[in-house]
Amino acid sequence: MSSSSRRIDRLRATFDHGGIVANAGLLVPATLMARLGLEALINTWVKTGSSRPGRKVLTLVAAMIAGGTHIDHCNMLRAGATQRVLGFKVMAPSTIGSFLRSFTFGHIRQLDAVLARALARAWRAGAGPGDEALVVDLDSTICEVHGKAKQGTGYGYTKVLGYHPLLATRAGTGEVLFARMRHGSANTARGVVRFVDELVAILKRAGSPGPLS
Repeated sequence: MSSSSRRIDRLRATFDHGGIVANAGLLVPATLMARLGLEALINTWVKTGSSRPGRKVLTLVAAMIAGGTHIDHCNMLRAGATQRVLGFKVMAPSTIGSFLRSFTFGHIRQLDAVLARALARAWRAGAGPGDEALVVDLDSTICEVHGKAKQGTGYGYTKVLGYHPLLATRAGTGEVLFARMRHGSANTARGVVRFVDELVAILKRAGSPGPLS
């Protein structure tokens, strides 16, 4: 064996056993996806002209949960026996890429409808605040990106290139209740009035009977 073949950049980890699960941590979110019926919910509400959008969205979400940062990382879900624990057919990165390129803002609104109904199902299953007061934290954040060709990004006062979304999280649990992406370098208060109106409607639909603050 030549010395060059021993270099660390020549090593590659591969799965050689069909029973190995690449990311066992996916068992919990995969179970939640199935219990909430997310694939069927997405198929009902997301209309991109693509067949069975549910499995495409869930492939992307599962890859992100597993630490994926690029579309090609969806392939990690096809390693070993990972497919068996997910409960939906994992789609190829090329299919996911074509699917995402078809998205418009209207499709984002369709996903908002899915998320609102998924939240309602989760709360009905026992994850909700019940009669207790629901405290919601509203804040903007900066999600750094690399590459100036990213659509919708901008530089803010931090001099960091990224997205500037608004987030609503449930105090005490950190549960993200609603999110809205904004274009470019957005001031903290941009779009907050409409954001709050939509958030309140979502929480009412989810069945939060207690006071909201």
